Amino acid sequence: MHPKHRSNLINSLVPNLISAHKMWPDQAGHFLRQGLLAVFLGVVGAVPIMAAQLQLPAIVEPASKEHHVGKVIFVELVTPDLAAAKQFYAGLFGWTFHNIRAGGIEYAEAFLDGRPVAGLIHKEVPTGDHRQPAWLTFFAVDDVDAAKAVALHNGAKVLFGPHNVPDRGKEAVFADPQGAVFVVLASSSGDPPDVLATPGQWMWSSLITSDPDTDAAFYQKLFNYEVFELPASTGAQHLLLASDSYARASVNSLPANKPKVHPHWLNYVRVEDAVKMTAKVVALGGRVLVEPRVDRHGGKVAVVADPLGAPFGLLEWPVTESKEVPK
Repeated sequence: MHPKHRSNLINSLVPNLISAHKMWPDQAGHFLRQGLLAVFLGVVGAVPIMAAQLQLPAIVEPASKEHHVGKVIFVELVTPDLAAAKQFYAGLFGWTFHNIRAGGIEYAEAFLDGRPVAGLIHKEVPTGDHRQPAWLTFFAVDDVDAAKAVALHNGAKVLFGPHNVPDRGKEAVFADPQGAVFVVLASSSGDPPDVLATPGQWMWSSLITSDPDTDAAFYQKLFNYEVFELPASTGAQHLLLASDSYARASVNSLPANKPKVHPHWLNYVRVEDAVKMTAKVVALGGRVLVEPRVDRHGGKVAVVADPLGAPFGLLEWPVTESKEVPK
């Protein structure tokens, strides 16, 4: 069992994501129950093809010497309609794209103000298959092989073993002890710096799981996190994961009324106005899964899905707040 620290830092550090998920409507629960495991297995199925045939851009350009184990350093979307996804995210966040094609595989690198922010992969869905697209979360490590050994020893499964991706680094895909899928990446160009995300960049990642204690202990062993137990609703748990004195992610209980939701990582983009951006999602053909609501730090948070069904979050973050955790 991991040691947990009581912290009053939550009021200024981390969004109250557990409240949002506890209130998900039936529509969102139905969406997530429909083969979420198959969604991520479909995502993972695209990785070996990509690694073998695509030369992907570096995570950091120009290269840096920064390394932040446990930091979410990249996200990738697997979608059956790359053109529609690009149109949606360009309209929503102002992302621009650089297209890469090799061996019949289509990949689009997304940029915001000239900096890489995400990758989008085209993957066809067979007729009759009900898989939904999904965002896959990449965590920084120094040594992928060592991470694999720790992950296996602590109950994870290897979905795609360590492999090199030209110009990007070495990566591997795992399912944690509860089944949530994630990627570890030893970036050959270094990791992005610990600076506050700007609107349109990924701001936060939250693990929604059936056993927060077990999963927090797993990620603590894998990434050497500090784990803080935070205030949460009765019967729920909200755990903060931190490293290098910086808040990295949270681990939250599955909604009590949605026990069949598969454990998964959910990533949030920083926005200036969650209400306006939620309306924009709808105008662009997406859906609202969790209506905007005030967070404990004073901003608002919402959960939405793009027109193809991939879920992600929208998160306001006051410029006066920091994600640093005092020692």
